Amino acid sequence: MSTDPSSPGAALLSVRNLTVVAQSEGVRRTILDDISFDLKPRQILSVIGESGSGKTVLARALVGWMAPQLKITGGEILFKGRDLIRDRAYASRLAGREIAYIGGNPAGALDPTMTVGAQLVEKLRAVRPDISAKDAQDKAIRLLEAVKIPSAASRFHEYPFQYSGGMMQRAMIVDALISDPALLIADNITQPLDVTVAAQILKLMRELNEKFSTAILFICSSLPVACDAGDEVMVLHAGEVVERQTSADLVSQPQHGYTRALIAELPTLWANGKDGRDERQDRNRQALMSVRGVAKFYETRGKAGKAVVQAVRNVEFDVFPGDNFGIVGESGCGKSSLMRLLTGLERPDAGSIIFEGEDVGTASPARLRQLRRRFQLVLQDPFGSLPPQSSIGDIVEEPLKIHGIGTKKERHDRARAALNEVGLGDRLYDQLPTGLSAGQRQRLQVARAMVLEPRLLIMDETLSALDQTEQGKLLDLFGRLQAQHGFTYIFISHDLTMVRQVCSRIAVMYLGETVEVAPNERMFFDPGHPYTRALLSAAPTLEERRYRPEDCLLEGEPPSPIDLPPGCAFAGRCPHAFDRCQRENPALVSRADQALAACFLVNAASTAKAPADA
Repeated sequence: MSTDPSSPGAALLSVRNLTVVAQSEGVRRTILDDISFDLKPRQILSVIGESGSGKTVLARALVGWMAPQLKITGGEILFKGRDLIRDRAYASRLAGREIAYIGGNPAGALDPTMTVGAQLVEKLRAVRPDISAKDAQDKAIRLLEAVKIPSAASRFHEYPFQYSGGMMQRAMIVDALISDPALLIADNITQPLDVTVAAQILKLMRELNEKFSTAILFICSSLPVACDAGDEVMVLHAGEVVERQTSADLVSQPQHGYTRALIAELPTLWANGKDGRDERQDRNRQALMSVRGVAKFYETRGKAGKAVVQAVRNVEFDVFPGDNFGIVGESGCGKSSLMRLLTGLERPDAGSIIFEGEDVGTASPARLRQLRRRFQLVLQDPFGSLPPQSSIGDIVEEPLKIHGIGTKKERHDRARAALNEVGLGDRLYDQLPTGLSAGQRQRLQVARAMVLEPRLLIMDETLSALDQTEQGKLLDLFGRLQAQHGFTYIFISHDLTMVRQVCSRIAVMYLGETVEVAPNERMFFDPGHPYTRALLSAAPTLEERRYRPEDCLLEGEPPSPIDLPPGCAFAGRCPHAFDRCQRENPALVSRADQALAACFLVNAASTAKAPADA
């Protein structure tokens, strides 16, 4: 390869023998060991490895944003032939301009006092002072549209708190792309996104890569996503590069034992066919939680005055004792708003949520507090949801104190038992949570929830921040706890692979509504709604797809929840829509075999409205 950075075929980025160590309390540990690779213009290189393999340290070393305890002790990082390690002034000029970085945690990345659009324009004009404010705004809106932000021209004027988590991630992608960088470093950017948006982001990256010759280093924790995204895949293990091949060769002919292990532990969506799960429900069983006609509206104020966001509407389903009930859908579909209603954090504007015979939505504050002993919530963010100044023991004991349960010694003993059950061990009782990994923090959250011995655990994207290895360990833990204590789970997730593994029944949400409810096997092998097929077509997998993205994947953007069209809200994106879909909104109807779908094309024995527990 030519060493002249301007010559054809020359590498844009060359990393040579990069070594990074961590120095803490006199202990020296190697994080990256002798890393070398090249990245050319128009090339996408995926980097895969489990948590702790050094992926994020590599990404941050390339942009000079490492933590103080990390030091580069050897090697070179050459960008267009110049060493970024030794020429820090040159490296500083490139950051945010020719080299852009996107992280996987968009929370807090933008100024909450400024609109998203104003911050994008400010970033672009700082990099390109020659561009007018109008042209900068037009470019920002075009990019917001490109990453599928609904009603981009209106959302341009909104504040970060008005964006969902998935929309915030897409806004951060726009923030990185707006300067037309030569090198884009994307660090786990699709992990917090739902499958359809993640697929759209990968498609957008490809378009950017081809249109602007942008080189992309794509770092992720999912091997199927890495293979979909990259021309080649580089495998990191314990800080070392153990393999680099084209995506196809890596899957068909993995060379290293670690790569073979990653492939072997991947769960499948369709390859195993029937999974042996008994999906026949006893119609006479009493539901643990019944959701009927639930709706939640939020008032917002824009340039045109007040408007109403229809966040949740027409939601119906039953959760039976012993169920693992999944709720899936795109970012912005209303999953998080529904979670707040199910847990009593907010009250529905219409409908009922009956838990063990009592309406959560109308219960008095005192009664709701008593009900919360029997249902608990485990949140998505393993870092922001735990108080850093409290000891691990105090965190687990806190629910017992709030509800006045037990003596000091009894609370102490129950907290230690809970820590042991989730695999943390009671030796951590007096320590702070600051040193825990993401997986350990989620185990701590589970311990805090189960110490009250609830009947229902509501898991809101609990595993989305973890790599596939850690997810598998947590799913095994949930299975053991459920077998031992008889919990019922509600899994709110965008991860269809996880839902396929653990859920007995699944509800699909689109723009605030439930559009399908079905047993696991029926959902994955015979979905009744075209939106469900689109989700399945976008699910990352190495196996042969049952539903092809080119036939099912959604284009365009969903309607705004502020200005819903008449008829079916999915009609504008549905390849099968016809005149009736533009006029009427279909209700959930029975497809037989205990499956429901809200679509006029459902081949149903009856078109009458079916009960949600049919």
